[in-house]
Amino acid sequence: MRVGFVGLGRMGAAIAGRVADAGFDLTVWNRTPGRTGDLLDRGAQEAGVLGEVCPGRDVAITMVADDDALREVALGPDGIAQTLGPGGVHVAMGTHGVTAIAQVADAHAQAGQSLVAAPVLGRPDVAASGGLGIVAAGPAAAVERVRPLLDAIGRHTFEAGERPESATAIKLANNFVLGCAIEALAEAFALGRRYDVDPAILYEVLTEGLFSAPAFKVYGQIIVDEDYDRVGFTTSLALKDIELTMAAASAAAVPLPSGSALRDRLLAAIAQGDGERDWAVLGREQARASGLEQPTSSKA
Repeated sequence: MRVGFVGLGRMGAAIAGRVADAGFDLTVWNRTPGRTGDLLDRGAQEAGVLGEVCPGRDVAITMVADDDALREVALGPDGIAQTLGPGGVHVAMGTHGVTAIAQVADAHAQAGQSLVAAPVLGRPDVAASGGLGIVAAGPAAAVERVRPLLDAIGRHTFEAGERPESATAIKLANNFVLGCAIEALAEAFALGRRYDVDPAILYEVLTEGLFSAPAFKVYGQIIVDEDYDRVGFTTSLALKDIELTMAAASAAAVPLPSGSALRDRLLAAIAQGDGERDWAVLGREQARASGLEQPTSSKA
């Protein structure tokens, strides 16, 4: 299977590495040059421009930051819909809004192609080790065609039906719950610190009991260590995802009161200069709100 890959940020580079290591014929491209890392040594080829990524490819994978970037690489004059060719499959693995995914799916259908929305569950280190969960939705034949790729990339694929927007809705719902969980951890640690509780002890109580899922352990440890420069997912990207979630909820008349609180907390963290830190920095933002840390703190 011949694969074109667009988007080599932290997550994209890790996923592309899995594709290369699995032996697929891989061509990669990133809007910002110099992001190929060791992919070329692992057998990938680099395209000079976007228009060179997809000709002759069976599948195009994108892992780009937001809806504008997706529209640019998928719908532009040299984009995937124009250059992939009839019968090709575009696998969109980023987190996007339902409207953008529907728009891109329609463009591919008009070009005789298919869109499979396949957002991922996990951080870049998990991606590099092949441990991602993948939520895939799109035409059944297209999903089946790219299954070898999905199997090489992640540990498990959750099939979400024929509508690509279904996978998008699941990913947004997942990130919404995760964001609220991080906010709850932040509040719990701030409460404990007010009573001179050792954060490591509280962390052990939480993660060895009801909250033993990997996400609680990973993000709880970052808050305990105040290691917010250990970035897997930035606060700015988290805000983007929550705003997409709130837009999807508004369109469907679904109230998400916790989402409004989470969005405001993310905005506050960004206003304090923490937009490019891991979104576990909600722990720092809660500490500020609790009078436990000055906004000018130099802790990372």
